[in-house]
This record gives sequence, C-alpha cells and structure tokens, in this order.
Amino acid sequence: MSKELRFLIVDDFSTMRRIVRNLLKESGYADADEAEDGVAALQKLRNSTFDFVVSDINMPNMNGFQLLAEIKKDDKLKHLPVLMVTAEARKEDIVLAAQQGAAGYIVKPFTKATLEDKVNHILTKTGLK
Repeated sequence: MSKELRFLIVDDFSTMRRIVRNLLKESGYADADEAEDGVAALQKLRNSTFDFVVSDINMPNMNGFQLLAEIKKDDKLKHLPVLMVTAEARKEDIVLAAQQGAAGYIVKPFTKATLEDKVNHILTKTGLK
C-alpha cells in the first residue's frame, strides 16, 4: 500500500469501537481514531484528515444515516468512503445506505474476514488501494 490509510470508527459502544479497531489493525490498517456518535465524528472529520469511515447506524445525538448525509453534502468530506455497520439487517436500511452514498454495509456480528473483504473491496473500488 502506498500510504497509511487513516480510519475513523464511529460507534456508541466503546467495546465495538475497540473490536473494529483491532480487526482493522490485524488487517494491516493500524491508524484509526474513534468517535462515540455522529456529532463527535463530524467534528473530528472536519478538524483532521481521514481516508475511511466505519460507522454504526444506531447511535444517540446523530445516527449513522445523519452522519452519512452530513459527510456527503460537505465538499471537503464527500469523497470519503463510508462503511455502515449495524446489528439489524433490514432491507430498507441497506437500500437507504446505498441511496445515500454509503460505500458498503455489514451486519454485526461480523468476522475479520468479512470486514477485511469489505474494506479492501471499497478501497479498490474508490482507488485508494
């Protein structure tokens, strides 16, 4: 990989953030930061540089769909691939995520292989890899 990619992991459960961070690290992506909701994530995205966002959907203050909408309407952020993560595999959520510009969607619980495959596919598709 030409450069170290920086990930932002957004989830209201610290345990889930830690799991995602560890899985990314095991997959070779060691540079990650965390945010506990969409509000905190947006602040970090606007004040720092990230290459990829992994976001839960169900969170307080600002959920994953609201965060995705904010990212996609911000000229400085809209290029960022956003991988949506949720505990619910509702078809309408998957469709909504795709319509709003999410780069991908995975359902909890997921394995390292699932996360790695999805991230690599998105990175290839977006030209980051």
